[in-house]
Amino acid sequence: MKNTVLSTRDKFIVFLGHTFTGHNHDYTMLKEELPPEDDWFVALKVLVDLGYLGIQKDYTGEHIKVPTRKPRKSKKNPQPQLTDAQKAANRAISQVRIFVENAIGGLKRYNILVHRFRNHITDLDDTVIGICAGLWNFSLSY
Repeated sequence: MKNTVLSTRDKFIVFLGHTFTGHNHDYTMLKEELPPEDDWFVALKVLVDLGYLGIQKDYTGEHIKVPTRKPRKSKKNPQPQLTDAQKAANRAISQVRIFVENAIGGLKRYNILVHRFRNHITDLDDTVIGICAGLWNFSLSY
């Protein structure tokens, strides 16, 4: 099961998307929940991982940053490397994104999200993860 999670730098979860099955791509989930036709990220600084590679061309916003991919290995380039500037930029993005990963890890401290969820009630998985996100945000205030 997968969800789209948007978080602030202080690990507060501000958006939690619907629950999808695990075989859905992250960027496809984002486009379904937040359609690119609307201006979702115009006034925000958005840092994403490599699972969202087309976000800069589909969404409007000046502060959307995606890490640089390492080039493919080929006969012309047998040992592809990133430049030092690209490595530094990727490191700067990951130093901020780690807080989002910590927020996701905070959700997983509620064991119902980690173990097998035998569910027969429609949309209960969305309710459960929403409750866990609310408990996580509540725990940040103390």
